[in-house]
Amino acid sequence: MTDLSYNLSGRAALITGGGVGIGRAIAEKLAAAGAYVGLHCHRSRDGAEETLTAIQSAGGDGIVLSADLSQADLATRLVDEFVAAAGRLDILINNAGTPIERVKLEECSLDLWRRILDINLTSAFLVTQRAIPHLRKSGNGAIVNNLSLSVQTGGANGAGPYAIAKGGLQVMTRTLARELAPHVRTNSIMPGVIETQHHEQFSSPERMQQYRNETPLGRNGQADEVADAVLFLASDASRFVNGAVIDINGGRFLR
Repeated sequence: MTDLSYNLSGRAALITGGGVGIGRAIAEKLAAAGAYVGLHCHRSRDGAEETLTAIQSAGGDGIVLSADLSQADLATRLVDEFVAAAGRLDILINNAGTPIERVKLEECSLDLWRRILDINLTSAFLVTQRAIPHLRKSGNGAIVNNLSLSVQTGGANGAGPYAIAKGGLQVMTRTLARELAPHVRTNSIMPGVIETQHHEQFSSPERMQQYRNETPLGRNGQADEVADAVLFLASDASRFVNGAVIDINGGRFLR
């Protein structure tokens, strides 16, 4: 990095869902900028280990940590274990999340509703709450929350419950931006359609092509393009940015 404002040397970053897809790209990007990274995983331990190996091969360092973040004690332990390993916590990336399955709101069971909110909203609340004292102690803390374009679309094609959970995370971003400043900045990213395993699971090839056709730039996004925005928000390059949302959707949705 030639621009020192993007240099994260001496800082420690915890990325939830850091083993695959966007999370992996974020972890590799922050590690390349000098951060010691914590790669959280739940069911994707192999992916997280593979990501850490790639980071270490490139000269970076970090640790893999496994936890079900919908459980308060496990979310607490995740943060504690990372701080014990890194000695500090400067950057928190609340990236973990999934729609679980596509379902219309009227057909969503209470059990599924609770699981979607637990995974996409409550988990971020639990991890953030435990992380706040460490981020504040850093004096230059940064939180980045990963939202979804579904917040703007209302969750088309059965993504409504997921969109509602991510909408709550957007409000939490604004709340934390007020409550934690000036010692901690809180921002969020709102990716559009990014070509990762997420869409391999939840979107058909035909729908992916439809998304490309609907996007002014004529294509879907890549995970490393999302990671670039996260690096900006996590670094001193965004030192006067707080409470913001960065859209990363190729112009598919215009505010």
